[in-house]
Amino acid sequence: MKERMKVALIGGALLGIVCIVGAYVRSGFTATPTFVFSLWYNRVILGLIVGAPWGETVRNKALLRGALLGLIVSFAFYSSTGFQDPISFVAGIVYGVLLEGWLSRTGK
Repeated sequence: MKERMKVALIGGALLGIVCIVGAYVRSGFTATPTFVFSLWYNRVILGLIVGAPWGETVRNKALLRGALLGLIVSFAFYSSTGFQDPISFVAGIVYGVLLEGWLSRTGK
C-alpha cells in the first residue's frame, strides 16, 4: 500500500473519531451507535478516496479536489440520514481539504 493511502486512511479514521465525539456532544449524548459508526466509517471512506493515487498537481488544485471529494463522500452520509446533520456534512468538506492539505504539503 502506498504511503499516501496509509496516511490518508489513518487521517480519515482519526478525523472520524473527532466527528463522532462532536456528534455525541451535539446530540446530548443520545446519538445511536449505528449513527456514530456510520459517521466514522464515512470519514474512513473519505480518507480512502482522498488517499487514492491521484496525479501530481499544484497545491491549490489539490485542496479544491479535497473539498470536492469531501462534498461527494459526505453528501452520501448526509442524504442517507434524511438531511439531519448539516454540521457533519460541512465538516466532511473541511476534512477533505485538511487531508489533501496534509498529503500535498511541501517538504514531505
